[in-house]
Amino acid sequence: MRRLFALLCLGFVPLLAACATPDARLQAAIASPERAAANRARDAYRSPEPVLSFFGLRDDMAVLEIYPGAGWWTEILAPYLDARGTYHAAAAVPTTDEGRAFRRAFEAKLAADRARFGKVKIVDFAADGGDIVPPGSVDMVLTFRNLHNWVARGTEDAVLKSFFRALKPGGTLGLVDHRASNAVPQDPKAKNGYVREDHAIALAERAGFKYVGRSDVKSNPKDTKDYPEGVWTLPPTLRLKDKDRAKYEAIGESDRFVLKFTKPGG
Repeated sequence: MRRLFALLCLGFVPLLAACATPDARLQAAIASPERAAANRARDAYRSPEPVLSFFGLRDDMAVLEIYPGAGWWTEILAPYLDARGTYHAAAAVPTTDEGRAFRRAFEAKLAADRARFGKVKIVDFAADGGDIVPPGSVDMVLTFRNLHNWVARGTEDAVLKSFFRALKPGGTLGLVDHRASNAVPQDPKAKNGYVREDHAIALAERAGFKYVGRSDVKSNPKDTKDYPEGVWTLPPTLRLKDKDRAKYEAIGESDRFVLKFTKPGG
């Protein structure tokens, strides 16, 4: 049986997270009562432990998260990496009053709890293909539900190449986004917020990455991907507000791909 288990772990990449020894520090960071209650309530959809384990996260890594937003993943990654690793939060360079207010709110969140977030390194991310951190300086780049935005703006190639430069040889790119249906061609502007999984893989490979594997831990077969306001019809956005709210809440958050890539050379 041990031999069979070993063969399964070696032969099927999506099973690697299940085969790995549980990371007690990661589990503690996720279970921490210091996380915002609203953030913890979304764990069922964001699946932080299986996703981060699948990507191969370790607490001694230098990790770059793209667009930390309001800090959902920051509440997990910053304490987890605090002692031995480094957490870089690549915040958007604001160009509007709304954007500036959003960034100030994120910075205020970190400043209000120096015990948990005092070692976070905030870096600028302009999504223009420029260097985010010194080339070859991080072990892992993580981006959650952002690729469709770069596809919409036509900057996806430049952005992915900037991730490639940021990583050390052998480093990992963890890519999560709303998964489009294979039954329809990829919208070149991803107007509904969905990206085909094969398209995402092709984009990353075009930037130089090597595809490692996928996980279905964030799949949602209830997501029909044909809503009047695109993916934003679903929770947590619920753009239609109270119209058919119960219907969309019953579907839950979007069906998402979870893809792992490496930078060759490690």
